[in-house]
Amino acid sequence: MDIYLLMITLLAIVIVILGVAWWKWHAFISLTVASLFLAIMSGLSMDKIAVAYETGVGNVLGHLVGILALGTILGKLMSDSGAGMQVAEFFIRVFGIKKLPWAMLIAGFIIGIPVFFDVGIVILLPLVISIHKTTKQNILLIALPVIAGLSIVHGLVPPHPGAMTAIGIYNADIGKVLIYSLIISLPAAIIAGPLFAKFVHKHVIPKGEPQLIRVSTASQKLPGTGISFFIILLPVLLMIVSVLTPYMSLPGVLPKFFVFIGSPVIALLIACFAAFYFLGIRQGMDKNVIKKLTEECLLPVSSIILIIGAGGGFKQILIESGVGTSIAQMSEHLSLSPLVLAFMVAGLIRIATGSATVALTTAAGIVAPIVQHMSGVNLELLVIATGAGSLMFSHVNDAGFWMVKEYLGLTVKETFKTWTVLETLLSFIAFGTALLFSMFV
Repeated sequence: MDIYLLMITLLAIVIVILGVAWWKWHAFISLTVASLFLAIMSGLSMDKIAVAYETGVGNVLGHLVGILALGTILGKLMSDSGAGMQVAEFFIRVFGIKKLPWAMLIAGFIIGIPVFFDVGIVILLPLVISIHKTTKQNILLIALPVIAGLSIVHGLVPPHPGAMTAIGIYNADIGKVLIYSLIISLPAAIIAGPLFAKFVHKHVIPKGEPQLIRVSTASQKLPGTGISFFIILLPVLLMIVSVLTPYMSLPGVLPKFFVFIGSPVIALLIACFAAFYFLGIRQGMDKNVIKKLTEECLLPVSSIILIIGAGGGFKQILIESGVGTSIAQMSEHLSLSPLVLAFMVAGLIRIATGSATVALTTAAGIVAPIVQHMSGVNLELLVIATGAGSLMFSHVNDAGFWMVKEYLGLTVKETFKTWTVLETLLSFIAFGTALLFSMFV
């Protein structure tokens, strides 16, 4: 039964790839058809198929739809006011064009610590696209280091939900996990970010153009560099405050207020209103122009929302059909070191379900009882090994795959050659570094 489930999962993934690349279906249609194929072939009860698919769509979009819409509005205002250009020119001036990939890695790594991967993508990719337009460099050279920085901290570093859940399940020390994960993340991000980008940009030249943010200037004058940085960093700062709030002694309702304004949707909403005033009205745009810009940039988002939603539906069908459980049970019968076992189980669940957080939390739940009676297991490195496995081989059932593809204007093949390879590099390098670490701590 386990082998059968794995085979039909593989066939479902092939349907997605063929649908998009060969039959020229929209990715939403391909993912939906593959979900139905997998559900029927795995024997999922007919009355549960639609419910499971809708639940998956709702779970993903419930968190993402507001973030995507508000982040796109913020990006459009940064672009059309010239603020994106101001920030881009600052980076080019300070770092020089040759060192830009390193600057982008640092930006992604730092901004990625307090924010979710998808929020970081929405905040930073308008900047990437602005720099791409200014320097005329291959967008991969600038975008991949940002994505590497964001992705590695999302997979390994607390306070991200996957890492936090694994820390709780393994009963690991959060302080040690934070220190180890930051040290282990850096070499992985450097190799999979600037170094891989330097290699791959010579071999992959994207055929499409980034569609969501078109650089033009709707305002009469350019905003200052300081205010431009303030607008892009405002949601990040609000999110950092909400993360730090539990560790501060604040009176009355202040802790709840800071947590509220630091939630991604509210932080982006506040940043949008700040952008409406500082980048719009103060730069000479009238209310009708701002309204028009908002409506223009929201139209292309609908396609991304549909694709990400269908990816969520596919993921839920994979979970409901028992693929994740089958992989877990197969792994338990193998006699492996705890770190290797955690890495492999998380990796297989990640490939099957497409979610790093699901892979991390499910794998931790499976491995924890196995290591409970073992002595000498470093629980902090076990969290990191599980996190490293959860990043492996992102493909068509991962919302991140489609976000990167759509935002950067890549084809499915180009996304496999860049994003999928980058994620797999992050996974194996972080795991290798964790194994090396285990010899000394």
